[in-house]
Amino acid sequence: MKKTGRKALLKEHSPENIARRLAQKPESQKVSDFVLGAIDGCITTFAIVSGAFGAGFSPLVILVMGFANLLADGFSMAVSNYEAVDAQRKHLEAARRTEERHIKLVPEGEREEVRQIFASKGFSGATLEKIVTTITANRKLWVETMLAEEYGLSLERFSPVTSALVTFAAFVAAGTLPLLPFVLPGLALPTQFVASGILAGLIFFAIGMLKGLVYSQQLLRSGVTTFLMGSAAAALAFLVGYLLRLLFGGEIS
Repeated sequence: MKKTGRKALLKEHSPENIARRLAQKPESQKVSDFVLGAIDGCITTFAIVSGAFGAGFSPLVILVMGFANLLADGFSMAVSNYEAVDAQRKHLEAARRTEERHIKLVPEGEREEVRQIFASKGFSGATLEKIVTTITANRKLWVETMLAEEYGLSLERFSPVTSALVTFAAFVAAGTLPLLPFVLPGLALPTQFVASGILAGLIFFAIGMLKGLVYSQQLLRSGVTTFLMGSAAAALAFLVGYLLRLLFGGEIS
């Protein structure tokens, strides 16, 4: 990861640039949804391709299995991500209602919670009391402080529908590429499989690089790690298909 120099850091931390960054909505959830969907889509699809090739299936069977799984599994994953994000949102809202009720019914007890929370951070005396007074003077700030400090909840608002759509789109887009060589006429099955493997490998590496870029990790290391994970899943699927072919004998077309 490239380190930012002091001069560039000073520019980034000017008051106007800090205000601009803090005003921006976080994009990490969309990136996470995309990376999750793309990796799973490519790994799942190429694993089916590898298993079917190892079992001796024809290109048509590989295509049917690949695309059927691509849509069904992509939809299933999108629904699962929708439910997960929706559950997170509902939990946040339930906790918000609880804190609003507590502040209404037992405000002094809630003020004491704020006092103890910030006392544990090292504040004391007049400074501590000023913090408590400032926070509890604003009902919204008071509630959000309790959600973050007492419950440990993220206050970022994420859309379950957006998460589901991003996951599905990334799953289908990345998962389609390893199937493309089997659509091309005139290529022998081994050549199609090699071409599919090359495409899958490039996707694994590219997604790993993207993940490293977004989360400030070493790009090459992140790309290679994702590539190795995807390759291991494909090798396992190929081995299973090949062993089943040997066990039951013959070529299935």
